[in-house]
Amino acid sequence: MSREVDSFRRFIFGTIDDLVQSLEGLSEPQLNWRPAAADTNSLYAIVTHVLGNAEENVLQTVCGLAGSRSRAAELAARGTTWEPVRDHWRELRARMETALAALPGGELDLERPHPRRGMLTGREVLLVVARHAAEHWGEAQLTRSLMR
Repeated sequence: MSREVDSFRRFIFGTIDDLVQSLEGLSEPQLNWRPAAADTNSLYAIVTHVLGNAEENVLQTVCGLAGSRSRAAELAARGTTWEPVRDHWRELRARMETALAALPGGELDLERPHPRRGMLTGREVLLVVARHAAEHWGEAQLTRSLMR
């Protein structure tokens, strides 16, 4: 794995690790609680959405692996415990680790079609993933504060 890819991997994985861990110990009502404002998301939905985004962008867009995604289903997700999300992240993290390690040199310079943003280089797609995860990390922190 190139130093640059490893740097993206560390920041993306670190943020998602923190997001997933933030669900540990929460009750079902806490996992699914949404602030009263319009268009808000539960902690469970936020984390499920971030996993879907990372899977689509890293595995499918950058690494060229097959997959499908339903953003609407991610944001509507409800859970009874945090373990299914934790287990999904463990599996997804391992797949992403393997795929990124196998990425050929120079791959980050190549443009590819992004499902919503047009043509982007692999580097730009990884930046989108890192930024997206960080934005939702902030949303999750605010949601946790409001929930208390």
